[in-house]
Parts: sequence; C-alpha cells; structure tokens
Amino acid sequence: MITIKTTINAPIEKVWQFWTLPEHITKWSFASPDWHSQYAENDLRVGGKFTTNMAAKDGSMSFDFEGEYTLVKQNEAIQYRIDDGRKVEITFKETPDGVEIIERFDPETENSEEMQRSGWQSILDNFKNYVENN
Repeated sequence: MITIKTTINAPIEKVWQFWTLPEHITKWSFASPDWHSQYAENDLRVGGKFTTNMAAKDGSMSFDFEGEYTLVKQNEAIQYRIDDGRKVEITFKETPDGVEIIERFDPETENSEEMQRSGWQSILDNFKNYVENN
C-alpha cells in the first residue's frame, strides 16, 4: 500500500465534516489547479456508496471516482473499496499539533507509485488548505 499523510490545524469535528459532506468535497477533491470537482455524492455508512467527479477545467477530460464504504467510525476512520477493487484506509487522529490524517491505498498498475503518491498527496494538501482557510 502507498501511504500519505498530513496534520491539519483544526478541530476533529470540522475535519470530519469537511472530509465527508459533498458541499465541501467539491471544494478540495482534485490534484491540481487546472482541475476541479463538479459534483459529489456521499452515503457515509457501511455499504453506502460515494461518487466524486473530477474534471479538467478546459473540458478535455473528466472521470468519476467511485466506491463503497466498508468501515465508518465517526471522527476516527474510514475504509472503502474503489470500484476497480482497490482498498483505501483513512485514519483521523487528534494530536497536540492538530488532526493527523493518514491515508493508505492500494496502487493501480497504470501509473508509477510515485506519480500516484504525488497525486493523492496533492489532493490531501488541497484538503488541508481548504480546512485551515475556511
């Protein structure tokens, strides 16, 4: 699995809300400034499904990032399976420096692990920036 992480200077309740509510997900769920998230749907429960659309701002490409939750522990952990079968695990932990988020995911085979790590880390960095500035 590939691991990425960050620490966010915000209360755990805010971090959880901004991670899970569609109106917030669309504000941070993309890897670079020339992309955006057009919509998000989230049924946050075991067996619930989510979809986040990610699209190039110039309209040249878009895709839906979709999956199903296998574990949901409020303010603590989320696990899900992406539609291609890969697993993702996310933990949220309060620390003296803020909320530490550790995200682990199965790599896909099309792109290098370093490219995947970089892309997922960029999205996590967008999340940190969004939470700390809103």
